[in-house]
Amino acid sequence: RGCSCRGTAGFAHVSCLAEQAKILFAEAEENNLERQPRWNRWHTCTLCEQNHHGVVRCALGWACWKTYVGRPDADSARRLAMTMLGNGLSEAKHYEDALTVEEAMFSMQQRLGDSESNTLVTLGNLAVTYQALGQLEKSLSMKRDVYSGWVDLFGEEHPETLREGINYANCLVQMLRFKEAKALLRKTMPAARRVLGENHDIPLEMRSMYAQALCRDPAATLDDLREAVT
Repeated sequence: RGCSCRGTAGFAHVSCLAEQAKILFAEAEENNLERQPRWNRWHTCTLCEQNHHGVVRCALGWACWKTYVGRPDADSARRLAMTMLGNGLSEAKHYEDALTVEEAMFSMQQRLGDSESNTLVTLGNLAVTYQALGQLEKSLSMKRDVYSGWVDLFGEEHPETLREGINYANCLVQMLRFKEAKALLRKTMPAARRVLGENHDIPLEMRSMYAQALCRDPAATLDDLREAVT
């Protein structure tokens, strides 16, 4: 059968997507080209530039891991592949398996002395997985540490810091800790609008989260509800 890798059938085999990503990244390594855009083919569609999701993301995660698992622990592609596998398992809602991969990744990063930013990314993934598993206290503690870590590294107005602020606020809202969520978002929303603009997805997500915190708070006043819808 044909697929969109070879024709105009409108679909692609996962094996074709994996082989394409493998070839592109190998070319980057061999010819000293910029690696990140080619690595992105492991998780991004070449046509629409959107991330793969669900079982396709999971299958590509496994394919990626099998491609680079034989490399040394310190090899960057192997570590990226491990992250790909964990993210893919989470996308397919295999959270227990994702947790195993992410914990192994975090342990390896600590053992090898990986950069703080890379370690924070893994810790953030762990926090999301714990949240999906219903372990909210552990997730909240990790998200607080991740947010504080990004603040220390890049300051309060860095886009990644602002993104982690959303994740932290989301967990606070889920745990019904509305006062803390509102305080955090009141601090981060002005910075997000100033740095990224009113229509960027980060300030828009913050506004949505803030409205949820206002509306769901049992102690909300009429003024709070008015603020939530404006």
